[in-house]
Amino acid sequence: MARAYSPGPKEFVFGAGDGNDQRVVVADPQEAYVAFSEFFRGQNGGTCTIDDEPAGQPLVLMPGQGVIVRRTGANVEYLKVDRPNRYTPSAMLFFENGYAGLDHFGQWLSNLADLDASPEARGATRAATITTEAAALEEVGRIWGDSGIVDPSDQWYVFFDSHGADDDRAERAALLVLIEFLGLERVDAPAEAADGEVWVRREPRLDAELERWS
Repeated sequence: MARAYSPGPKEFVFGAGDGNDQRVVVADPQEAYVAFSEFFRGQNGGTCTIDDEPAGQPLVLMPGQGVIVRRTGANVEYLKVDRPNRYTPSAMLFFENGYAGLDHFGQWLSNLADLDASPEARGATRAATITTEAAALEEVGRIWGDSGIVDPSDQWYVFFDSHGADDDRAERAALLVLIEFLGLERVDAPAEAADGEVWVRREPRLDAELERWS
């Protein structure tokens, strides 16, 4: 059962740009998610906005452009979406923890034009915004948490397990930059591994961070 809002209930405004906004008053994030899922399905892939007006935090889902936008105050960030099933999970995270709930959902960029770059360029741009060891380890942990495993020999962390080279291109590009930034040891994957896998030797910093994401 979802934890109730405290203080609660909470109000959100769902919009689709047609002037027929829908206000919902909900007791918890799950109730908000159910209401929005029904609203979103009715828009047939059009742009939808979830607005938490008291917090000044809107979330905009733009399936036609493959983009999600989040804003808090003057801070606006954009996320390139590569899978249709990413939209409603982003809404649930927003209902649970607002703007900050989406911090680890993907590669947020502050410049909309950067979304038009190649996946490799987007990944490198994202990695370049990370300038501390703690933030870099956290981002590596997020990437590993999506599709990583520990090799059966218990010596290596495997990123993008069983994924092909055409998958996760932006995430892989960011990871490679962060591996170099952190001074991690990348090793050649075994011949039988998928060509998109990245293998990194285990070490204490990674062990401590990736434990949080396992």
